[in-house]
Amino acid sequence: MRGVVAAAAPLFGLAFVIALFALDADVRPYFLSWRNCVLIGSQTAVVAVGALGMTMIIVSGGIDLSVGSAVALSSVVCATCLLHGASALASIALAMLAGTLVGIANGVAIGYLRMVPFIVTLGMMGIARGCAKWLAGNQTVNPPSNAVAALMSTLARDAGALAIPTGVWLAIALAVLIGVVMTRSVFGRHVYAIGSNEAAARLSGIRVPRVKLWIYALAGLLFGFAGVLQFARLTQGDPTVAIGLELDVIAAVVLGGASLSGGTGSVLGAMIGALIMAVLRNGSNQMGWPNYVQDIMIGAVIILAVGIDRLRQRSER
Repeated sequence: MRGVVAAAAPLFGLAFVIALFALDADVRPYFLSWRNCVLIGSQTAVVAVGALGMTMIIVSGGIDLSVGSAVALSSVVCATCLLHGASALASIALAMLAGTLVGIANGVAIGYLRMVPFIVTLGMMGIARGCAKWLAGNQTVNPPSNAVAALMSTLARDAGALAIPTGVWLAIALAVLIGVVMTRSVFGRHVYAIGSNEAAARLSGIRVPRVKLWIYALAGLLFGFAGVLQFARLTQGDPTVAIGLELDVIAAVVLGGASLSGGTGSVLGAMIGALIMAVLRNGSNQMGWPNYVQDIMIGAVIILAVGIDRLRQRSER
């Protein structure tokens, strides 16, 4: 029974946030409209894809603070490639490769050199951001009209579900894929085992360094694709974009029921957590609340979620 309540908690949280903004009679007509739902979906996509990678990392007992910088670097790589005449597919592939390389560097340092994830990824945050600024020449990169930008177009092409941007559908497909990997594969079981008890996982024959390398490399690949979606939303590569995105991504995973101590978390919970974050920001904007109020509110939500997780752990002992 306790497990069912824990699994349903993110849904209750999402319902509460939606109801909170829907109560305002002035905001409700547009807030609950299909157009705004599509907009929320497009706003969720970047955080959701980032949360997929972060779910694997947090479940394994790690953390990654370089998400925002990896997204910025990948978006600049994508824009730069398009600017120099590369095809859309090649630009996307190179952007995802950039994110993967950031993840591999993190994975080698954390898995094989046994460095602290917080320190490693904090350093990588600065390195990736600096590389993005260097590549972009400290300015935005504005390529000509391209097919990549169409991924996040919110213009309705037809009635109904066809108005949802392609990037949102790709994010959903990735969520299904990662969900299957985490729950149905040997790799997924190893990720949970390492997060639950790394020493026991090592003694049971799991090659912990190699698994950690794969975790951070796959997460980097997903961060790279999040960068592609970020570029598609802005239609330009901006080296200063996604500052603080790591907070939204980590908050989404924690709100989805993951424990920062590792061993607990799910893809579905992380996706619901990403939706909660998007609804909070969207509703706050419509209510006319300033940015600093949003930041305070999201910070409080993170602390509350971590506090609830600690209480849950104590009750299970």
